[in-house]
Parts: sequence; structure tokens; C-alpha cells
Amino acid sequence: MLRLEGVEVVQGAFCMAADMALVQGRKYAVIGPSGAGKSTLLGALCGFVPLAQGRLFWQEREITNVDPGARPMTMLFQDNNLFPHLSVTQNVGLGIRPDMRLGKPDQARVAQALDRVGLADQADKKPGALSGGQQSRAALARVLVQARPWVLLDEPFAALGPALRNEMLDLVQDLVAENNAGLVMVTHAPEDVRRIADEVVFVGAGRAEAPKPAVALMENPPPELRAYLG
Repeated sequence: MLRLEGVEVVQGAFCMAADMALVQGRKYAVIGPSGAGKSTLLGALCGFVPLAQGRLFWQEREITNVDPGARPMTMLFQDNNLFPHLSVTQNVGLGIRPDMRLGKPDQARVAQALDRVGLADQADKKPGALSGGQQSRAALARVLVQARPWVLLDEPFAALGPALRNEMLDLVQDLVAENNAGLVMVTHAPEDVRRIADEVVFVGAGRAEAPKPAVALMENPPPELRAYLG
């Protein structure tokens, strides 16, 4: 279990509070108005955004001050964070060893991950030679080789068309299920919530609310969420 206890994040005039528990193996959608703090919540979980107050626990061990690279999660951003001068294989290999000194078992893991996301025939290409969907698949392969208990997505498929976005969401679901990983996904699209989420975290009015079942919440949203959904 990933637990946020009395967490507050302060950035300039912006302040967001959170108290919640997230269960590994569950899929959470994080929704709310622009600027409400959705990405900030993910940054706090990953350690990219410091906490002004409160503590963060993983399996009852405090990780509030643990370096981002040592936390039990990996994060996928909207721009995919692929290095343009490296091949697809090298970009994925960074998920195992930042110095890219991969032994044969590591190379096999990379090859297996690329095959799993349908990029085995693109392994030697640079990101610039790939389509947007293929770049997203390469970034997912890098997440896959890390095999961490939590996958955090910050709108990585927002620039894709509906059909391709749905394809990527289905692939994410398959990958997290195979690894029994938890998923926390920031999205603006209600259809993404309905497609993938078990529970919803609504962020608004300076607070990230505790997760609620997605189906019931989307069918009967409280006033603030109804106003956001329109």
C-alpha cells in the first residue's frame, strides 16, 4: 500500500493537501481542473516535488526523503522523455542502467520489452524516425523493464487520436496487470476514466480527495466534479 499522510505541497501561492491510501494492483485516474495540482500530486509521489508537510509511506516504510530513483515507482510524461540521439534500444536500456552498460540478461530484457510493445523491428531507430504512437510504445517499454510496483502516467497519450489513445490505454492495462503494478494516471478525458480506472482521485479546491469507485462516481458525481465534467 502507498499511503499519503497529512501531505501538503506548496509552490509559490499554490497549496495542495492530500490524505489517502493507494492499493497496489488497482488503477487510479486523477482528474480535476487545469492548475488544480494533478501533476503536482504525481511529482510528490515520485519525489520530484518536495513535501512542505506530511509523510509518504510504501508498505509501512517511510519514503518521504527517499531519492526519486530509489522509490517503488516509475513515471511516464506527456513528452515521453526519449533521448533523440539514442536508439530505441538504448532509450529502453536506460530504464535498467543509466550508464547503458547492459549485460546479456539486460539486453534480453530490453529485447523482450520491445517485442511486448510491438517495436522489435524498430529497435535500432532513433525516436525521430518513429510515429507518435511508436514513441509512446518505446517509453512504455522503458517502464516495463523497470518492473516497479507503481506506474505513474502524466497524460502521456493526450496528443494521440482517440483510436490510438485507446490502444495505448489497453496496452497499459495489460502491462500493469502482468506485473500486478498499481497505476496512477492523470487525465482530462472522462472516457479514459471509464475505460481504465477502478477508482478516481478528484483534485480541486486545493485538495486531492481520497479515491472513490470510478463507476459510481462518474454516474453520480458530486457538484464540484459535475461542474468540471460539464
